[in-house]
This record gives sequence, structure tokens and C-alpha cells, in this order.
Amino acid sequence: MAVMTAGARLEERWRSILSVHARTMCEIDRALHLHGLGASDFEVLDILAAEGPEEGAQCRVQNLVGRVHLSQSALSRLIARLEKDGLVERSMCAEDRRGVWVALTRRGRDLHAEVLPLQRAVLARMLGDDQPWSGAGQEGAHAVGGEGEPVLRAGVDGQ
Repeated sequence: MAVMTAGARLEERWRSILSVHARTMCEIDRALHLHGLGASDFEVLDILAAEGPEEGAQCRVQNLVGRVHLSQSALSRLIARLEKDGLVERSMCAEDRRGVWVALTRRGRDLHAEVLPLQRAVLARMLGDDQPWSGAGQEGAHAVGGEGEPVLRAGVDGQ
């Protein structure tokens, strides 16, 4: 049995995080697909809903860039698609002509409220405290897939 170096354990922990992230995003995509949304679409709607719970509340697109894990151009395309679908509205920022405001429409708020429980259920299932790997930095961790099958096992012995 080979002893893992600190670097190898760190690398394994990183790969575990990436695996859990990828599986969780795929599960969210599956759960929201029937509603015409993907995980990144929902993330933008969720941030906008949290930024301003009242109707008409706006957020600068620039403020979304650091919170949504997309490039600025990919985020702009996503927002354009959400606008085309009637879920958000864009407007120019009067204080800074380069800036763009984005706000949820009534339809966007309604759809967000409808799918929020689906997304939160996926998060609870995939990331809940009852998951064996949920302890931060815990050795011997593993992620559990949608049907309970282990998708990654990161034990100290490398198995």
C-alpha cells in the first residue's frame, strides 16, 4: 500500500470537488430541463431573485460575472437568451453608459419560484450533510450518484 503525499491528497480532494460539482450541475440540468432551463440559467435567475426580491429590482451584469461561473461573453449570451424567453429585461445604466442592468420579469420570477424547490432538492440530495463525503477535508470521502452508486471514491489508499 503506497503512502500518499500531501500533494497527491490535495490533488485527489480537488478532483473530488470537481466530480461532485459536475454531477450536481448535470442533476440540476436534468431536473430543470422540462421547464426549459439549465443549471446556469437557473443560477442567473436565482441570483437576480436574491439580489432584489421586489419586482423591478435590478442588478448590474458586471456584478453577475463574478458570481456565475461563465465568461463575460457566455454570460451575455445567456442573458440575451433569457431576455428573448421573456424571463429578464436589460436596460442601460444611466450612471455608466458601458454598464447594463438586468432584472427579472414577472414571468422570470414566477418560473424561478416554480423551479426553486427542484433545484434545492437536487442540492440537498447531492450535497446534503448526510453524504459521506460532506465533511470538509475528510479523508476516505466519496461522492454518491443519483441512484446511490458511488461515482468517486477518494480513500487514503488511493482506491
